[in-house]
Amino acid sequence: METLIPILISLGAFAMVFGLRYLANKENMAMIQQGMDPKLNRPQSAPYRNLKWGLLFIGAGIGLFLAYYLDYTVFADNAKGNHGANVPVYFALIGIFGGLGLFVSYLIEKKETLNK
Repeated sequence: METLIPILISLGAFAMVFGLRYLANKENMAMIQQGMDPKLNRPQSAPYRNLKWGLLFIGAGIGLFLAYYLDYTVFADNAKGNHGANVPVYFALIGIFGGLGLFVSYLIEKKETLNK
């Protein structure tokens, strides 16, 4: 029974890829038959997507670093050796600084679109 699992997973993955390609080809053929251009139906790229993700991860990294620093300095309970007990601080600061990164991304995008 254990030898069937890799075989079935491989067959399932192949069937999924084949099915997706088959359906995409059928969609393109239907669009061509109706006189449409299939290349125009592709999603447009978002010019500020990399900026948004970059600032999000920078903000989350700063929040994680600040939470670690606060946990081991400000909230340190050295007598008990109770480091890492302030888990909500980690999640809160990651969320706050990640959100600040997204807000900065929004401000930069807004400034750039107004200047065009």
